[in-house]
Amino acid sequence: MDFIASKVLLPLALPGNLLTVLLIAGCALLFRSGERARRVGRRLVVLSAAGFLAFAVLPVADWLALPLESRFPRPALPDRVDGVIVLGGAVSPALAAARGEPSVNDAAERVLAFADLGRRYPDARLVFTGGSGSLWEGQYREGSAMRAALGQAGLDAGRVLFETESRNTWENVRFSRRFAEPKDGETWLLVTSAWHMPRAVGLFRQAGWPVTAYPVDYRTRGDGRPYLILDLGEGLDSATPVLKEWIGLVAYRLMGRTDALFPAP
Repeated sequence: MDFIASKVLLPLALPGNLLTVLLIAGCALLFRSGERARRVGRRLVVLSAAGFLAFAVLPVADWLALPLESRFPRPALPDRVDGVIVLGGAVSPALAAARGEPSVNDAAERVLAFADLGRRYPDARLVFTGGSGSLWEGQYREGSAMRAALGQAGLDAGRVLFETESRNTWENVRFSRRFAEPKDGETWLLVTSAWHMPRAVGLFRQAGWPVTAYPVDYRTRGDGRPYLILDLGEGLDSATPVLKEWIGLVAYRLMGRTDALFPAP
């Protein structure tokens, strides 16, 4: 139920959708007869216009992503690793099925890093976890697309255990643990996007599965300096996943699924 609720309710809180709703509501109120309604309408129009302008010219996405990406620095790799697990989200299964070839998205670094770590640690257990995060196209799972992408990246996909039933990060942890069967004292590397790492680590800790964060897929330069982007579409697109991540941190903590509101090393 929480999966369906998140897919239905979360879009309402995303910046492009929220600002559009405010703009429409404001325009509608401008045509009301009462002066009070028109005053509220003018304020909503100004607020939405200011919001669109901010996303068009300021690096709002970077400001939202930088604390997430800076939370877990990239570690020095240990001599021995017992297992590597990578979270889904780097491939587009529906597009891959339609075109008959692997299709990666802007989180493709997860595929590359996982393949590289697999080659570095030939004796490590390798786990991929990711089914379908789509409410409407659940028949397309990430497993086959990821298998093909790993092959193109030079990793023998036969070494990898594929978990393909999970729909979100919480299920990633629960379902993949059945495959991995981690033991006390083992060293596991967790590969996912840097902006997603705090929530992911919090979930693994709450499940009693200690992992070492190996963040990839950075979206910021790391210095936090302001700059102009002059691209509304890019500003909204870049801000959407990191804003979802902040909402997810709060929601998962309220549901008791993570060990802290903002997990740290």
